[in-house]
Amino acid sequence: MHEQIVRVECYSGYKADERPLKLKLRDGIREIVAIEDRWYSPGTTYFRVLIDDGDHYVLRHDEAQDVWSLAGYRAAVLPQFPAVLRNTKSLTT
Repeated sequence: MHEQIVRVECYSGYKADERPLKLKLRDGIREIVAIEDRWYSPGTTYFRVLIDDGDHYVLRHDEAQDVWSLAGYRAAVLPQFPAVLRNTKSLTT
């Protein structure tokens, strides 16, 4: 998967770019409402985040280059989607 470089606004506490706060995408700025997971590999930190519209992203921060990229994405699940599946199932039986 080709990773897309993105702009991220961060909180800097005991170290620079300690955790992401906002994600700047083509269609605007999205607030990160939760950091669901964080893991490390040499020179890189990954964050699985939930943003204000319900989508999930995996952000990769290359510390040596100070570059943020999009390593993964999962769209929010619409609450009415399971109801549509139930209705479709009843129509086929």
